[in-house]
Formats: sequence, C-alpha cells, structure tokens
Amino acid sequence: MFFKIRNGIVLYLHTTTQQHNNNKMNILILGSGGREHAFTKKLSESTKINKLFVAPGNAGTNEIATNLTLSPTNFPEVKKAVLQHNINMVVVGPEAPLVEGVHDYFLADEELKNIPVIGPKKDGALLEGSKDFSKQFMIKHNIPTAKYQSFTSATLNEGKSFLETLEPPFVLKADGLAAGKGVLILNDLEEAKSELEEMLSNQKFGEASSTVVIEEFLKGIELSVFVLTDGKNYKILPSAKDYKRIGEGDTGLNTGGMGAISPVPFATDDFLQKVEELVVKPTINGLQKDGIDYRGFIFIGLMNDNGNPSVVEYNVRMGDPETEVVLPRIQSDLVDLFEGVANRNLHEKSYEVTPQTATTVMLVSGGYPEAYEKGKEITGFNAVEDSIVFHAGTTIKEGKVVTNGGRVMAITSFGDSIEEALEKSYKSIDKISFDKINYRKDIGFDLV
Repeated sequence: MFFKIRNGIVLYLHTTTQQHNNNKMNILILGSGGREHAFTKKLSESTKINKLFVAPGNAGTNEIATNLTLSPTNFPEVKKAVLQHNINMVVVGPEAPLVEGVHDYFLADEELKNIPVIGPKKDGALLEGSKDFSKQFMIKHNIPTAKYQSFTSATLNEGKSFLETLEPPFVLKADGLAAGKGVLILNDLEEAKSELEEMLSNQKFGEASSTVVIEEFLKGIELSVFVLTDGKNYKILPSAKDYKRIGEGDTGLNTGGMGAISPVPFATDDFLQKVEELVVKPTINGLQKDGIDYRGFIFIGLMNDNGNPSVVEYNVRMGDPETEVVLPRIQSDLVDLFEGVANRNLHEKSYEVTPQTATTVMLVSGGYPEAYEKGKEITGFNAVEDSIVFHAGTTIKEGKVVTNGGRVMAITSFGDSIEEALEKSYKSIDKISFDKINYRKDIGFDLV
C-alpha cells in the first residue's frame, strides 16, 4: 500500500488489486461539508480501506477520495454509484437523506439490502425530522427536557394562550427540517405571538412550520454529546461545544457553526455519568422499546444547568463543525467501529480517545449567513503545518480551489490546553486567504 502525506493529511491510498480481498472495503460517504471531509480523512487512516468515494464531496475530499457528482437525496443515482463502484458500506453525513429514507431504500432493494448503511432508518430519523415526535419520545421515556406543547394553524389561539403561561424568553421551533433556521428565541410576548402566527398561518418556514413546538426556555450552558450505537450497544464519543452566532461574544445572527472545542471543560466525569444514566441509556432503551432499529449516530444537544443535564434536541447524524474536533480525537479504527454498528457487535470493538484538546475555527465567506459570493480563490492552505485543514464549502474551478459555500474551511488543531490548540489554529489561519474572508477571533472565549 502506498501513501502520500502532506501537512499530516493522507492524500491518497493506492492498493494493488490483489490486496482487494474480503477485508478491504470500498466506502461511499454521502455529503459535501467539513463533516464529510473529516469522515473521509478518518476512514482513510484505516487499514481496512480499499477505495473511498464521496458524493458530492468538496476540494478537500477530492485529494483523498473520488468525488462523485450526485445528490445524496437522489436515491436511484446513489444506487447506480454503489453498484458501479462495488461499494461495501455507505456512511450518511447530512440529515436530509436519512429523514427521506435512504436506509429504508437500501433495505427494500434486492441489490442493495446487504450493504450496511451507517445512519438510522426513517422511523429513527424522526428524532430529528420532527421536533414534536422527539419531544413526545423524551416525555414517554422520562428523559429530562423542557416542558412543551405543539400547535397547528387550527390551534393558533390555544398556542397564544400557552405562551401567556410561560416566562420569557419564549422558544418557538418549527416541527420539520428548516436547514437549522427554524428556531426562534424571543423575549417579548407580543412578538412571540406574532411570530407564532407567521410560522403557522403564513408558513414562515414552509411546510416545516405547519406544526410549531412551543417550549419553556432552558437555562444553563449548552454542549453536545455524541453517541454511536448499533441499536443495543453504544460508545459515547467525545463531548463538544460549538459557537453558533456570527459575531464575537456570541452576538449577531445564527449560523451553521463558527467553531468548536472538545472536550468541554465543564463536562466533568460526574456530569457525563449523569448524561449516560439519565439521557443515553433511556434513549437507547426507548428506541428498542418502541421497535426502532437504530444504527448510527445520535447527536444529543444538552443544557447543563448547575450540573443537571436536559435535552434541548436530538440530531440523527454528527454535527458540523463538532465532527471536526470529535473525530480527530478518536484513536480507534473508524471502519472497525462502523463494522460493529453494522454487525451489532459494537461492544466488542476497541475504542480509545486522545486526552488532548482539539479546537476548530471556521473560515466563512463575507456576508454569511446572509447573501455571499462564491468562486473566490483560496490560497495558503497548503502551507499549513500545525493544523488540519478541513474543507467545507470548497470546489475546484479551472484547476484552482475556490469558495463554494458560506462556511468554507475548518482549521483544527491539537493542544494540551484550549489556549494552546486555539493559538495553533489562529496561526494557521494567518497563512490562508480569500476575498472577504471572515472568522471569529474569540472561539472558546467563555471557557478559558
């Protein structure tokens, strides 16, 4: 096997065909962001890999895998690629294909049904696909969460009355997927009533807000805990905290995430023990009780209120940019862990995490999260030595790497402290440039 390594990143693996035996796998990763580049890089380190494919991928995945130009939600196209490239496993990055039932599509197809899909089926994906479903699930299985009620346009007036029973701030959540934009947190009661009407009667978030969940505001500090499960056994992955707002000091508009840190200093062993007992175990047991065969990631958004965890929401995949600090800290073979998920023997797999801290800082296009331009040439990222450059919104145009999204690159570094890791990330960022580059200079400000 031949490797080419640049900046600590495996650029390609070349394996002779004779070596392609039963334990060498061709894996397809669905998605195109920083999370998918992080998956591609981690999987490329495995001795069990023959070839990696990413659909549609980005300029970073293109260096270590083969990008395929197809949409992750176009299942007939996915099938064609799987058969053409002799794919042995599919890893699903984003939520949309899971909520739309990619796993079910595979199981229902004679030619695909024996190919493992890492990610839940449609019934499990409802944990993210419907806020109302996930709240009902938490209440039913005694998982700590904010009290809530759900409303439709037919019960708009009852919704307004329910708001009057709550203390501000008021939390309104579109029931369906709204590309991360369907949650409003408002301090004024009248504004909350008017926004509720906008969501329900005027379809502010389209079909996603035909049902709206109103819930009490949870106080505390937010963090995320990630779980990989085969439906019965599980591994708790490193905790992480991300920074959602565009402006320093957590101000301005919400984004997909401007940076992340792992582990989270306030997530002590005692707190994580509580998370496991009060949240993780009841979640896995609840899925089994409800007859949901769940294989994949569960991303648990938590509030730590004086050492007590409450669930804010579930996602059914890894987060982005949290993946860019969580996966690099895992020292075990990710293909091996995924085989454990597929074969239901995850508990037998070795699992180790580095104690070092990982930080990532997201470079974004000028104007993001509002209107921004694409196609700006990115330079200097090949000169980065002390950090890992994860591509997110990038593509190759006329032989040059250019911007192709709002969030462009995540710069991840390791250190023995948050400060040391961040210092490396910011030093690396000094080498990178593109027109109107923007990033937060205060990631981790509340933790150091």
